[in-house]
Amino acid sequence: MAPPNGNDRDTSGTTRRSLLAGVAALGVLGAAGCSRVATASTKDGGDLLERLRAAGVVRLGIAGEIPFGYIDKDGELTGEAPQLARVIFKRLGVDRVQPVPTEFGSLIPGLNSQQFDVVAAGMYVNPERCEQVIFSDPDYQMLDAFIVRKGNPMGLRDYKDVVEKKAKFATGTGYAEIAYAVEAGYKESDILIVPDQVAGLNAVEAGRVDVFAGTALTTREVVKKSSKAESTEPFKPLVDGQPHVDGGAFAFRPTETRLRDAFNKELAELKKSGELLRILEPFGFTEDEMTDLTAKELCGG
Repeated sequence: MAPPNGNDRDTSGTTRRSLLAGVAALGVLGAAGCSRVATASTKDGGDLLERLRAAGVVRLGIAGEIPFGYIDKDGELTGEAPQLARVIFKRLGVDRVQPVPTEFGSLIPGLNSQQFDVVAAGMYVNPERCEQVIFSDPDYQMLDAFIVRKGNPMGLRDYKDVVEKKAKFATGTGYAEIAYAVEAGYKESDILIVPDQVAGLNAVEAGRVDVFAGTALTTREVVKKSSKAESTEPFKPLVDGQPHVDGGAFAFRPTETRLRDAFNKELAELKKSGELLRILEPFGFTEDEMTDLTAKELCGG
């Protein structure tokens, strides 16, 4: 999801996660992104929530990425973020959600140019992005994991192992894992870059690489039907020498603090009741992905 200096760290919004379903999503609903939403008031935290209630619909910026937000084979909007948005906005008095598919790198610009109301794409919260948008508190946290051959013959558990054992290493286009591997001492020019975790699995199964790095969730899901590969235990990568946990959240325009705060209140209730996990479970999330991280923490303040 980003250039080599950090997946979800790039200020342009480029993401580690490749557009697994992006082309299909744009084909099905690309026209939805042509119009713009009405400009909300910039006073007193904005009045977008009232506008959405009056309209009865909220427009969600999505990036066509499984399992975060995408259009399925039947042309229906799905994914953890849109499903969570349905529940929370229903509680806020907005009955319908409408997808506006775009490339991940266009989500923040599209949000700030009024093309949709909220980013619902499982976007990681980081200080660079916090300078451009405001985030809800994360609805999930994410660690890294590897795809390796069955039995993990090289004993690869983290990026330090990859470097020390001189493993052939692959990760995805723009993934944060590029930066994590480089920080551990892996030479960037030696990294095999593939489109996504499916291509990474194929590379491991074919013996072209020893290990593919991705999120714990995506690696866990992609190896389920593999007879040749497995996913390692999740681990925290090091960022500036410190263990790091990423967190994904909804993004709002900086003026819309009232909407963000109302969203956060409902999200907190879903976390407290355990309903959040039940909403996210169908998309592969587990108790390990539940989090008490806050946007303030991840924004660096």
